[in-house]
Amino acid sequence: MSKKDAPDLLRGYWRTPNMTDIGFNIPDNKKIRVIVDTDAACEADDPFAIVHALLSPKLIVKGVIAEHFGVAHSMEDSYKEIATIKQAMEMDFPSYMGQTGPLSEDSFVSEGVDMIIREALEESPYPLFILCQGAITNVATAIKTHPAIIGKATVIWIGTHGEAPCSAPFREFNAGNDIEAANFVLQSGIDLWLVPSQVYTTITIGIAEIKRRISPLGEIGKHLYENLMAYNSSEGAGWTAGESWSLGDSPAIAIAINPGCGHFKTIKAPTIADDTSSVETPDAPNIRLYTDVDSRYILEDLIAKLELFKDSDVPDIFNIGKIAKKGAGSFC
Repeated sequence: MSKKDAPDLLRGYWRTPNMTDIGFNIPDNKKIRVIVDTDAACEADDPFAIVHALLSPKLIVKGVIAEHFGVAHSMEDSYKEIATIKQAMEMDFPSYMGQTGPLSEDSFVSEGVDMIIREALEESPYPLFILCQGAITNVATAIKTHPAIIGKATVIWIGTHGEAPCSAPFREFNAGNDIEAANFVLQSGIDLWLVPSQVYTTITIGIAEIKRRISPLGEIGKHLYENLMAYNSSEGAGWTAGESWSLGDSPAIAIAINPGCGHFKTIKAPTIADDTSSVETPDAPNIRLYTDVDSRYILEDLIAKLELFKDSDVPDIFNIGKIAKKGAGSFC
């Protein structure tokens, strides 16, 4: 039975990520826990990455946390976009509000930060990865609040201009939205895998390909396309080329799925200057730096999973107790 033929009985029910059948599974011992930290409403690439995570059998999605992007109410806007993705996918997963602004402006500890700490301290056979697609304020606050999480999670971050010395060719958005948090995490000693601007800007896809291959793939495909087109026509999109897009947040997901989808090396963590240049810090901890990723693998994996999701069967109506009823909470 396909989704479009589902009886009325199922229309009030949503799946959870660990119930999503896209036609294959992987051995349990190869799975990992992930937390997606995202400024989902900032521009159009974040929703693609969130969907990619939710449709990947290797990733046990423990939660999606809203991140700010440097303007008032941006965290709340990101939280609303996460809710829109839930609606479009008819999928229930835990979502959390994060810090409302940069590290220097936010003295409280958000529910998202509490969740990071709780998950990092949990005894589990599945390693924990925190996939950061924006400013890194939530992770910085978690480390500052509970330093014992260092050594208990790996952070994959889309941000900075990478290895020092490097003069900023432009203000790097994610690091620039909270430089204090960026430097705190970079120098903290947490296991950090960094995907810098020279790498994340290479995940290029044409809008024609998105329209032809993604927009027909159910409500979520339609949303991904229409959300991108709306942003492309907005005042904030002056930096875009016009008919192509960089899905720059997607490497955080792809690297978690397959750490070998790009080349990397070990470097000393840089310090980020006010203009987002990378400055040498000789006594800094070592981090992993990705120097490239396979952009076509990343894009094809996302599109194939969207196709499988659209074609997947509706859960057995006689096993309805395993389905998350709308509004009934999360089961990850």
